Amino acid sequence: MPSPSRIRDRAAGAIMGAFIGDALGLGPHWYYDLAELRRDYGDWIDGYTDPRPGRYHDGLKAGQLSQAGIILELLLSSLVECNGYQEADFCRRMDEQLFPLLDGTPFKGPGGYTSQSIRDAWRKRVQQGRPWGKTGGHADTTEAIERTLAIAVRYALQPARLADAVAANTVLTQVDNTLVSMTVAFGAVTGLLVQGHSLDTGLSDKLMGLVKSGELPFHSVTGKRLQPPRPGEPEPSPAGRFASPDALLTPSYMAAAAADPGIRIEPAWKVSLVYGMPCAIYHQLPAAYYLAARFHNDFEAAVLHAVNGGGQNQARAILTGTLAGAQTGLAGIPQRFIEGLEHADELLRLAHRLATQL
Repeated sequence: MPSPSRIRDRAAGAIMGAFIGDALGLGPHWYYDLAELRRDYGDWIDGYTDPRPGRYHDGLKAGQLSQAGIILELLLSSLVECNGYQEADFCRRMDEQLFPLLDGTPFKGPGGYTSQSIRDAWRKRVQQGRPWGKTGGHADTTEAIERTLAIAVRYALQPARLADAVAANTVLTQVDNTLVSMTVAFGAVTGLLVQGHSLDTGLSDKLMGLVKSGELPFHSVTGKRLQPPRPGEPEPSPAGRFASPDALLTPSYMAAAAADPGIRIEPAWKVSLVYGMPCAIYHQLPAAYYLAARFHNDFEAAVLHAVNGGGQNQARAILTGTLAGAQTGLAGIPQRFIEGLEHADELLRLAHRLATQL
């Protein structure tokens, strides 16, 4: 395992990578017509941009955060001040600092746009008076990942606590079991990258090892390398919370595709066309894993190809920025991305404080 200072650098890199990805996507967010995207922003987006009038996030400025980044900062602040995940504290912050600014419609609230899962939670919590824990909906998007990545970084060295806390926070807004399993899997991947492991063809074997040891709550009856179980061999007991470990296998398949000379996605931003431009988690994760594996030592290339692919490029860039930043560390993130980020000093302070708590 790398030195403690290197782990802290990777942890801070993952957090700042997420904020950078969010801000990079602010201007060119949700262009599904790539010709329109190129007309408005040129052939290659290489930094922070203002949203165009009448588009998503209209009125915000280059380098600012969307609501996804704002909620990530809320959870990050809670983690830092509580020295770990305290659900009641995070929920209090949502009640006091976010929900009073919303009205249940998409274009109301900080960050210029409120996603479906947060609108659903607002309606259940504010209009219907439900307690937290009864506020989750069925959005199949990545909003939970976009905030729980901070939990994954905080518990990068404690996989079992990581899985429990990520799952608990996810179901506050999204309750589909498959989505929760994919969100926990992303967190587990992030944790291993912060530890110093590589996003390569061997990473999924390491994740499956954590399943076999009982540290990750996925159900599996196959052997370490997916060999069939021996006749008469009992199933694991207790059974894992999630019916299948397949979400843990995706990262290494994407890494294999990125490394295979017979599989070329050129230019790499076209990963959005291969895996899909929409918002759903099953479009977003393969693309983010692919880009982070292909550009494992080049943060700039990873996040810019994520943004230039159009569609739900903001989520793609947040996820890719997390994984890329966890691999390069904060030291590997170009300074211009830090300098152009609004309130960068405060975000860096929080990232460093979280990193020291590992």
